[in-house]
Formats: sequence, C-alpha cells, structure tokens
Amino acid sequence: MTTQIKQARAGHLTSEMEKVAQEERVSPSAIMEGLAHGTIVIPYNRIQPKSCICGIGTGLRTKVNANIGTSKDDPDLDRELEKLDVAIEAGADAVMDLSTGGDIKLLLKKILHTTSVPIGTVPIYQAAIESIEKFGAVVKMPKENLFQVIEEHAKQGVDFITIHAGLTMEAVQRLKKQGRLMDIVSRGGAFLVSWMIHNQRENPLYEYFDQLLDIAQRYDLTLSLGDGLRPGALADATDRAQIQELIILGELAERAWEADVQVMIEGPGHVPMDQIKTNMILQKRLCKNAPFYVLGPLVTDIAPGYDHISSAIGAAIAAQAGADFICYVTPSEHLRLPTADDVREGVIAARIAGHAADITKGVPAALERDKQMSIARKAQDWDAQIQLAIHPKTAEKLRKTSPPLENGTCTMCGEFCAISIVKKFFDRQ
Repeated sequence: MTTQIKQARAGHLTSEMEKVAQEERVSPSAIMEGLAHGTIVIPYNRIQPKSCICGIGTGLRTKVNANIGTSKDDPDLDRELEKLDVAIEAGADAVMDLSTGGDIKLLLKKILHTTSVPIGTVPIYQAAIESIEKFGAVVKMPKENLFQVIEEHAKQGVDFITIHAGLTMEAVQRLKKQGRLMDIVSRGGAFLVSWMIHNQRENPLYEYFDQLLDIAQRYDLTLSLGDGLRPGALADATDRAQIQELIILGELAERAWEADVQVMIEGPGHVPMDQIKTNMILQKRLCKNAPFYVLGPLVTDIAPGYDHISSAIGAAIAAQAGADFICYVTPSEHLRLPTADDVREGVIAARIAGHAADITKGVPAALERDKQMSIARKAQDWDAQIQLAIHPKTAEKLRKTSPPLENGTCTMCGEFCAISIVKKFFDRQ
C-alpha cells in the first residue's frame, strides 16, 4: 500500500487530497505540497475506510480529537459507544480509543466498524494489559508483543497511533537528575519507563524505530509521536526533560518523512499562559513544522470539574500560535472517567477554542461564519442564529426553554432589545 505522502511527492493527487481541499476551501496543490513537506497529514487507513476524511496541519482548520475508552473500574462497552456517538454529534474531527479495561479488542472492533471519523489508539495500553495477564507485569513485556499489537491495530483499520518513541534512557536520566514536582503523568510514558528501568534497556520504540516505520509505511498509518515527558503541573512546564524529548521527536519525524510515513508531534499538558507561544515556536522550529497535536494545554492546576475551560483557554492560545490539532479535555479530567455529557462539553469547548484561533489565522470560512451570525442577529432571524451556532441543538434547547413575550426578541431584553429599538427609529428615517 502506498502512502499519502509518497503519492504527494510523486505529484499524484489522491481522492483523499481532493476531498480535504474541497472541505478546507483551499487548492488541491496546497494539500499536496503540505503532505509532501510533512506540514499536513491525512490520517486515513484504507483497510477500514471512513466517510469523514480529515486533513490536519498548516493552513487548515484547527481540528479536535475526543478521547473515549474503558477502564478497569468502568469497563462498560456500550457506554463508550454512546460516547463515540456523542463526540461525533458534538463535532469531533477524530476519536481516540484509550481503553484499558474489559474487552478492549471487541470495543475497538465495534468502534472501527461504526464510526465515520478517523480513529486513533495508543497500542502500548493493550500491550501492557496483555503482558500483565500473560506474564504478571508490564515490565515482563517482550518487545515483540508491542510491535505485534501495533500491526494488529493497523490491520484492523486504525488511522493514527500515539507512540512514545522519544522517551529515551538519556531523557529518563535527565528527568531523575533535574527532579520534577509531578515526574511522569503520561500513562504510556509510565509503562515504558518502568519497563526500561527494570530491564535496563533502551525504549524499544526508539531502538527499533525502523521496524515501526516499516509497519506504518505498509498501512499508511499516521504516527503521532507522543510526549511521554509532558508536564503534568505548571511548575514542570518547558523544562529540560520535556525539551530534550521534543528534540528527539523532531529527529524521529525526519526519519519518518524519509520513509514516506506521515507524522504528527504531540505537545505539552500543563503550561502557564505566558509559556504557550514559546512551546509552539519551539515545536515548529525543532520539528520542521510537522503538525502539532496538543493536550489542552491546561493553564492552571486548580480547576478539577472545570478543566474543559482551563484547557480551552490554553488551546485557543496554542492554536493561534500554530497548534493544528487539539485533544479535548472534559470536566472529569483528574477526577473520573467522563460521562457522555462530559464528552459533549469537552468537544464543544475545544471547538470554540479552535474556531477562535482560526479566525486570527485567516483560515478560510472561519470569520465568514461569525459575520453571518451577526447578520442573522441584526435581522433577528433566530432560525439562522441557531443553525450557525457551534452546537445548534444546545442553542435551540435554551431558546425554547424561555420563550419571549415580544416576537423577534429573547427574554434577556424583551421589549428593551437594543436591536429592535434602533431598528424602529432607523426605519422611520
């Protein structure tokens, strides 16, 4: 199977490139050029085609990912499938299955056969769980098992995978030497570090990166190079360990491009607002403008229950400064597995952040939608306002729960609506 990036470099315009160009309102040649240079990716595994094809990268609309998945404490598969539907209805551009409990293979199979959007996974999760079941511990995981799971996901039709290949022994030693308030908060990163320290061996994803590239190339699997040393506290943001891993990720991205493999870079979790732009600039410089996939970032550590707001603030700043792909955060972050309602709130908050950034980045159609909303408001066209809303169902529900006495107004102002008052006097002239 040939890859999108290889086709682009050969000057072949694929149907996926054409569809992305049409949806983004940019020229097909711009998509082809971005793919060829690694600044755009199209996560799309032809083994399990999806009806929604998503382009991520420079010059395109900021995309939003929603995480779903079971845990050992809450392994209900039907509940996660409900969350999948809710995430897509709320406007998620992609979904990642992060399951660690129950029948995770069955859930992924169901997700891949029912969804319309690109699907991502973190294969180390399944590999770790299987190692615990077979050998009694994650640290006893044979490296072959990890690559077996990666290929298994590719064969099933997964479109992109998070791989913590930049987490090296040198980076771990630096982390131990410098010290951190929160150490490692990445679950995949923690699995790998425990394996590396116990076995006194290099990260197999780094050591055998060429084997990983071979799998990715055969299935056109987009690699999302994960940040196992992302900061989990504001106090740890932009430290040496984080930046060292980012440097390695940039080097690995170049190796991926040489092998005609699509690649994204994942970004930090908890970052003070004044450091977000710096983080985006560093990533773009060190990784040669590869698409940047950020978790948040969260701008404060004290907002459990409202972390979707903390995350949206950081995501808007990050996207304005160059981030291309936002991983949502729900109100349940740091507290519990999210509910379907949490998923909806997280997706919408992230979409607002991305849209706000797209307006400043000059993304085609972003500002036009806001202009059309203003036109509808001036005309007091409530049907149009609802349809233009970021989530029409919510807007319609709120409107219906409080009907106004005056036609054309709302119950906030009623007869004292500024638009109605001014319009009345302007019409007399």
